Amino acid sequence: MGAPVLSTGRSLTVVALKDRYRNSMFYTIRHLTKFRYNAPITESVMETRMHPRSDGNQRCLTFHLSVSPRCRVFSYRDHLGNNIHHFDIPGLHSQLVIVAESLVDVQPSPMTEPLLSFDSWEELDAMVMAGDYWEFLLPSEYAQPTGLLLEWRKTLGISRREDPLTLLHEINEKLYAQFEYVPQSTRVDSPIDEALRSKKGVCQDFAHVMIALVRSLQIPCRYVSGYLYHRNQDQDRSAEGATHAWVEALLPHMGWVGFDPTNRLLAGERHIRTAIGRDYADVPPTRGIFRGKTASELSVAVRVAPSEVPPPLDRELPIPEDWSILVERAQEPTAPLLPVSAIAIQQQQ
Repeated sequence: MGAPVLSTGRSLTVVALKDRYRNSMFYTIRHLTKFRYNAPITESVMETRMHPRSDGNQRCLTFHLSVSPRCRVFSYRDHLGNNIHHFDIPGLHSQLVIVAESLVDVQPSPMTEPLLSFDSWEELDAMVMAGDYWEFLLPSEYAQPTGLLLEWRKTLGISRREDPLTLLHEINEKLYAQFEYVPQSTRVDSPIDEALRSKKGVCQDFAHVMIALVRSLQIPCRYVSGYLYHRNQDQDRSAEGATHAWVEALLPHMGWVGFDPTNRLLAGERHIRTAIGRDYADVPPTRGIFRGKTASELSVAVRVAPSEVPPPLDRELPIPEDWSILVERAQEPTAPLLPVSAIAIQQQQ
């Protein structure tokens, strides 16, 4: 493993953090990605979206990216405020390993929601007309208003009734009740019609179906990529040890509100956001190409550990003894061996 090549964040003492973030929950996140090639390749060009955002109820206190083989990593922010890192490895190599480590502070979510009236539809329309939300209203690559989607919407009786918040809760409930969570049931590029026909999918499919349905009601809706901390008492359906996806919808008096249809949840202090976009095509954790005629194999492992107090920031996170085993088990079925000269590299749950 190469030496760490990127580190960001301020060095705050534990005492100062305790005082400043008295009601916070802290999460340490390790996201490991490994690409293996059957024969050495001559170059890898890669970009990653693994740096947690600092907005809303969360703050990324530290972020550390390690790459092997060693290389120089560059970073920038896109127009939506996502943190993107990119690098080029021009020499021969037979594997590429990326480890992203983060310390994130998440504030508790409000205990109560404001009541919205039927008139809030007019308020929402006024917000849309006054703001720049069109990219979250128009169809996108994986969130299309297909005939199957509109037929399903009609079957459910989904229309602009009650108020926007009540309707979004209903959609969240319907998706959870009528769709089965089945890992490996879809591909990274599956259209929503596959999930609509089979009534099963992974978190990415739940998010895309909900986004397309909500946008058809003229409610701005966006895709959120990140992590979910799993607790035994919650009985989440989504897989532990992987990235997660949910949606955010724009509501009057509330702003962007997160809904997790995979687990029938409102996004809260267990949800850690890394990137937002129109759909998955905008925010894959890794995306890139390599030069060479060989097959590739992708392994991914994620570990989220909570703490009521922040760990020391001047010390590297300890690597668990079973981490290598966890990586070996995290084979990514949606990235099969492909004999190509250049392949787009992506991840999904």
